[in-house]
Amino acid sequence: MNMDTLLQADTDLLLALNGSSSQFVDGLMMALTSGFTWIPMYVALLYLVVKNSETMGQIVLVVACAALCVLLADGIADGIVKPSVERFRPCNDPSLCNLVQLVDGYCANGKYGFFSAHAANTFSIAVFFCLLVRSSILSISLLVWSLVCCYTRMYLGVHYPFDIAVGLLWGGTVGCVVYFVYYKFREKLSQSKRFVSTQYTSSGFSHSDVDIVMLVIVLTLIYAVLRGVLH
Repeated sequence: MNMDTLLQADTDLLLALNGSSSQFVDGLMMALTSGFTWIPMYVALLYLVVKNSETMGQIVLVVACAALCVLLADGIADGIVKPSVERFRPCNDPSLCNLVQLVDGYCANGKYGFFSAHAANTFSIAVFFCLLVRSSILSISLLVWSLVCCYTRMYLGVHYPFDIAVGLLWGGTVGCVVYFVYYKFREKLSQSKRFVSTQYTSSGFSHSDVDIVMLVIVLTLIYAVLRGVLH
């Protein structure tokens, strides 16, 4: 299979996933793709870290590692790869823009889309917190959250599926590497070993605090649905 065939398959899949005739889904996708929508979830994750850390040093370490995830994921995508590869976003591609359905004229920032910083950012954060917290329900929720955010980018016509796939690959790599860095420093900062019981995850996070994060995620989804209804 040559490159032209792969690019055509990428385009065909995009057009199959892009847009719909539903105003509700349009509004829902716009809400879900916005970083502002998910600020409460980020705050809830910060609460989880603060509540379950032994020292200020551990809190700073986790926050720094989460920031490093975004810095590496977003910085490589937007700062190096996009301006080097110069692959147009579907909504900016002269040969495709008339076929792509846009929502309220939205075409994201920047002309180029390879690879997706949205995919890399969300997946790096999801993978890092999956490894950090070790809660099955939170891990599934964060991974689904990232994948849903990725789908919105194709629905809105701002990324090709291949942009998303490479973003996920890079984001997963970043999340794993940053967690390894965290783990090495965590051993030096830990003052005592947390007692782990049925009330805690295997890494020492309270299940009740995880439940608070899950509640925030559910409420955020309800908000997104309401945005869709009102669109």
